[in-house]
Amino acid sequence: MTTDCTDCPLRRLAVFDNATDTELDFIQRFKAGELQIEAGTTLMVEGERSAHLYTVLSGMGLRYKTLHDRRRQVINFVFPGDFIGIQSALGRDMTQSIEATTDMTLCVFPADRVWSLFKSHPSVAFNLTWVAATEEHFLSEILTAVGQRKATELIAWGVLRLWERGASLGLVENGAMPLPYRQRDAADALGISLVHFNKTMHKLTDQGLFEWRDDRLRVYEIDKLRELAMVCGGPLLDKRPLI
Repeated sequence: MTTDCTDCPLRRLAVFDNATDTELDFIQRFKAGELQIEAGTTLMVEGERSAHLYTVLSGMGLRYKTLHDRRRQVINFVFPGDFIGIQSALGRDMTQSIEATTDMTLCVFPADRVWSLFKSHPSVAFNLTWVAATEEHFLSEILTAVGQRKATELIAWGVLRLWERGASLGLVENGAMPLPYRQRDAADALGISLVHFNKTMHKLTDQGLFEWRDDRLRVYEIDKLRELAMVCGGPLLDKRPLI
């Protein structure tokens, strides 16, 4: 049985903007169904055009690019609520591949109906544009972090961002959240060599700031982590639309 948009568990979370009844009705009609995939499944392939777009209902994955010699560069991680395939929505080939790290459930939308958003539901179309702009903003964030932060600051920033994303999605339980990625993936996403990443991780773990073990992340000193990451003020995440 598929999840009705009005009963979507993600919409109860404060991190997502409230949708109007009209918007929910349109999204429900726009939705073609749900897809369940196993961990390790490649959902979208770089250089190909997908007939469908997806919103992650549950599970985690990662985005990556592949070089000509088959080396892989992890770009970032996929969490519940993420909208996947926006390049296909605009009639373009995918510029990255997406792989499921865990079993995933996804809401499925037909890519060829995206233009109906702009024609009949500009508010939903604006949300789609917001998602695209946010991806560009994240790229500038990570480039700034990689270019200007030391390894300890960079890893602290990355851990803080993952923790706040997990907390905003209700994934933190009993002081821990799932983080089913390899340290190689995290090092890749942060632009650090695996050796340097591991050494720095051990250093920060020994300081009692956090612990990443057995696919679980625990943060013990959030204020010290924010200070080390050079993050001031409120959380890193803003409220965002859910498509």
